[in-house]
Amino acid sequence: MSRSNSADGPEDIDATFAEIVADLRAEGVGTTLEQQDDEPAPPAPPPPAPPSPPAGPPGPPEQTVAASGWRGSEREWEATVFGDDPAADDEHYVPPEPPPLPRPRKGALVVLLFFVLGLLLLIAPGVIGLSSTLGTPIGLLVLAVGIGLLLLRVRQGPPDGADPDSGAQV
Repeated sequence: MSRSNSADGPEDIDATFAEIVADLRAEGVGTTLEQQDDEPAPPAPPPPAPPSPPAGPPGPPEQTVAASGWRGSEREWEATVFGDDPAADDEHYVPPEPPPLPRPRKGALVVLLFFVLGLLLLIAPGVIGLSSTLGTPIGLLVLAVGIGLLLLRVRQGPPDGADPDSGAQV
């Protein structure tokens, strides 16, 4: 396929397009679509009859969609998702009460003490009676010890009493 291109594109766009289409048809592209268009379409099934209203007091009119819609649904998507009457939906998910927080252990209190003392030495060393030149390195050291103790408290492995062959853990 030869094209004579200028700086802006092909000189004769219609001729170039016709050449591309002819090449594609020679390769067989689009023949299945033409065969499907030539075949007569099967007749569409008749739409189902609407249900007769029940005997009783009249209620709010039901909103319907034509059966020729995308999926042929007789109800609108709001009625499908939210139920027939969203205002009458009294069923809610009520989550259970969360379990109580565990009591802090002795090690957690020590780590908290190191954090508070380290921050105090960094922010206001004069409260303890130290100068800032001495309080800053000591405060950084105390914070590092607190972080180290915190990392040592992190549990490795399965929880107590767990079956080691049970697979995934939550």
